[in-house]
Amino acid sequence: MGRSPPEFARQRDRAEKPARAAVAGTAAAAAVLLGALVLLAADGDTDPVHAALLLWLGLSYTCAGLVAWWHRPALRIGPLMILTGFSVFAAALGWADHVALQTVGQVFDLVPTVLVLHVFLAYPGGRLVGRPERLLVAVGYTAAIGAQVAVMMLGGLGPGLRIAHEPEAAVFLHRVELVVIAGVSLLGVARLVVRRRAAGRPLRRSLALLIDSFALGLVMIGALLLAGVFEGRAFPTVQHVSIAVISLAPTAFLAGLLSARLARSAVAGLMVELRAEPVDLRAPLARALRDPSLSLVYWLPQFGCWADQKGKPVELPTDGGRVATLTESVGEPVAALVHDPALRDEPELLDAVSAAAAIALQNGRLQAQLRASVDELRGSRARVIEAGQKERQRLERDLHDGAQQRLIALSLELGVLEARLDGDAASRALLARAKKEIAASLGELRDVARGLHPAVLSAHGLAVALESLAARAAVPVRLTVALEGRVAEAVEVAAYYVVCESLANIGKHAQATAATVSVVRDGGQVVIEVVDDGLGGADTEGGSGLRGLADRVEALDGRLRVWTPRGGGTRVRAELPCA
Repeated sequence: MGRSPPEFARQRDRAEKPARAAVAGTAAAAAVLLGALVLLAADGDTDPVHAALLLWLGLSYTCAGLVAWWHRPALRIGPLMILTGFSVFAAALGWADHVALQTVGQVFDLVPTVLVLHVFLAYPGGRLVGRPERLLVAVGYTAAIGAQVAVMMLGGLGPGLRIAHEPEAAVFLHRVELVVIAGVSLLGVARLVVRRRAAGRPLRRSLALLIDSFALGLVMIGALLLAGVFEGRAFPTVQHVSIAVISLAPTAFLAGLLSARLARSAVAGLMVELRAEPVDLRAPLARALRDPSLSLVYWLPQFGCWADQKGKPVELPTDGGRVATLTESVGEPVAALVHDPALRDEPELLDAVSAAAAIALQNGRLQAQLRASVDELRGSRARVIEAGQKERQRLERDLHDGAQQRLIALSLELGVLEARLDGDAASRALLARAKKEIAASLGELRDVARGLHPAVLSAHGLAVALESLAARAAVPVRLTVALEGRVAEAVEVAAYYVVCESLANIGKHAQATAATVSVVRDGGQVVIEVVDDGLGGADTEGGSGLRGLADRVEALDGRLRVWTPRGGGTRVRAELPCA
């Protein structure tokens, strides 16, 4: 029986930890020994403050790199920081009296400044992701190593690599080297500013402090190297301040790493919170990720689109101002967390939160899919009713303009024929009876047409149409219509049929003596009430009339309710949105 992927990953991590521990212990011991060697090799003229600052600089980068490599072995930032610390120790060998050690120290003299630039630009993954960053770092290494070796070969900086004696050329080349590295460092500050604007402000204060320390450190490197070009009296002071400032970055990095670990430890609290099945998943996830702007979208496979928590279609961000992190199940997208771009610097936190919320997100997707289906069903029902209403209106118009007009013309022609038959009483009687049948058919046809679509409603409005209904009702009706102006045609038609069907039921079944009809606007709704004093006890489930009214009202996002106690009359209330 095979191991599951999470279990396999944990066992692999446990297997790798002893190897990492051995390497970490070796690196720490080497750092301590190298630091001690630097201090022992220093001659008596070495400034103790400068030596202590360099020792602190090297140890801070080495220790921070070891911690970063231990906790995030997949990232290259840890080994890069360790290499920076060792380069500081190697550069400090330039204090030694021994020529070989001194030569090694001079070769590495400016390498730490470029490695610091490399670390700052490669944060957090340890890789340079942009072509401008790669170009800056490449120019920096070329100047720090290639130009430095060339200076030494021209006889500058000691006799270790001298193959020619050109002191003036060596001094000039060394100054050009310092200016180039200073310029590269200041351009690195510009790249950090551009990156900050593109990614948005960091969500954590520790991360903001870290990025700010990067920029300040590069500014101080540029100031230090330019001060070295002019060899002013302030150079030692600038040197001490620069080393102290550059040493802040590892401290800020460790603070940020601790903050990220605390955030990941809060995932356990998130899991407890999600067990309560919160209605709004966005709120606990936003708290866990510390991003108030977080939003959730779900993949709805049956619709082939992304939707928000209400089931409304949305698009994933593509402009870079927002970033979407997908959550998948069995290779299929389930949901996406749309968050601030700064969270890309904390992939482990994103992965932990996504894994903790996976089941809840699947439930959330089902709810969003249900809402989308309900919206689609509501829209489909509204379209069906609208199409039916348009067809009714067309049939009413065809009957009015066609069959009714032909019957009226036929009745007129029979009247003319009747006037011409003066002496034939039997024929006149037949014509009169035919005219009476035509009149009855015409009345029935008008009733049918009015049932299909009330033309008076379209022409004169709801109040006039209801007055015509009340006038034809089987019982006396007290009508109250309190509407200012017209409302949407669909709302008027629905209100008309609520009253029409209710009055028809009163006439057929209620055995009532009177009825009241009230139509008023209440805020953003039209409220229709029809009340009678009949027998009550109407069947609200078995009959098709009330069910059809409910479908018509609900298709407009309205609500239909019926109170019909036995012996207490019937009250029908419909609420239709009209905002």
